[in-house]
Order: sequence, then structure tokens, then C-alpha cells
Amino acid sequence: MKLFKQSVRHFVLAFLALFWLIPIIWLVATSFSADSGPNIRSFFPTQWSLSQYQTLLFGMDDVARFPSWFRNTFIIAVFTCAISSIFVLMVAYAMSCMRFRARKGLITFASTLSLFPGFLSMIAVYFIMKSIGLTNSNIGLIFVYSGSAGLGYLIAKGFFDTVPSSMREAAYIEGASEFTTFVKIVLPLSKPIIVYTVIAAFLAPWMDFIFATSC
Repeated sequence: MKLFKQSVRHFVLAFLALFWLIPIIWLVATSFSADSGPNIRSFFPTQWSLSQYQTLLFGMDDVARFPSWFRNTFIIAVFTCAISSIFVLMVAYAMSCMRFRARKGLITFASTLSLFPGFLSMIAVYFIMKSIGLTNSNIGLIFVYSGSAGLGYLIAKGFFDTVPSSMREAAYIEGASEFTTFVKIVLPLSKPIIVYTVIAAFLAPWMDFIFATSC
């Protein structure tokens, strides 16, 4: 009976996975079609060709410039990923492992700001960037994406809360500074959240469209 239930469960999951993959398979197959438009006559194209990719990557077009778009987005995403990851991890460590005045107030303030979507500040951000001459530039977008990255520290803070405080206290007794404790004690024990932070920091500018078109 148990084997039957597991078989049914796996069959249903496989069916749902296949059902979910059908549009993706059709999209990839259509991209190799020799037709200039979408193939609606059959699931797989009747004639296969790489002309679509040749046009996309190497075609001269004043409207669609995919290679330059990809290059600019990749540059912005890489630099934003590095800067944002550092901001998030440092702020998360400060909020989790350090005690100072206004700490709870800052946590509450950051949590409240995170309830509002970032594009609400788009108009203010645009005028600030325009006043300092950083509109339509990669550096400006890197500043925009990295500037508020520190507010996304809550998930990393929750992970740092699980690191035993006795390990940090032992480092303090040995004379380690706060930065040394952060780099040599906490970070080596926090590899999962570092990987998550880096991926999230890279995908934020990579998938964004609103700020990229407005700034």
C-alpha cells in the first residue's frame, strides 16, 4: 500500500512537472525554427535553423541590441552583487552580534521600509541621479541597486543569530577585533547564507526592468 501511494505521488509530480515544462520546451524548440515568426502549426518546427540566434547575437539592428544589453546588464549585476553582498552581510552581523543604542529602533525602521516596494522611490531617485549627472550610466545603476541593499539584511541576520555566541566570545578573549571575528569566525560558519546573499544580490539587477528604464 505504501509503495502504491508513493508511485501515485511520483506519477502526479512527474505529470505536473511535464505540464509545466511544455511551454518552455515549445519556446526553446521554436527558437530553432527557420520561420521568422512563432510556430503555431506544429509543436516542433518543420525546418530547423540557427538564423534566429544569428540575428539576435550578430545582427545589426538599431532597435534591438541584445549583445550590448547583455553586456551592460552583466557588468551592473556583477558589481552590484559584490557591493550589495558586502553591505548585507556587514549590516546583518552588526544587527545580530553587536549591541548598541537605537539597535532595535533601526531594526524596526528597516523592517517597516521593507514593506514598501522599491519603485515607489523611482521619481526621487531619478531626480537625484539627474542632479549629479549619473542618469543613463552603468555607474548610476550600480549606485541605485547597491544603495539600499543593506536593508535586506533580515534573512542573513536570522542565520547569524544561530551562530553560537560562545565562539565569538572566545575570539574576543584571544584579542580578536570585531572585524576579525566577523571575517574569521562568523563568515566561515555562514557559507549557506553567503551563497544565498550572493545569488539574490546578482538576480536583483539582472531581473529588474523598472529602474533600468527610468534611470
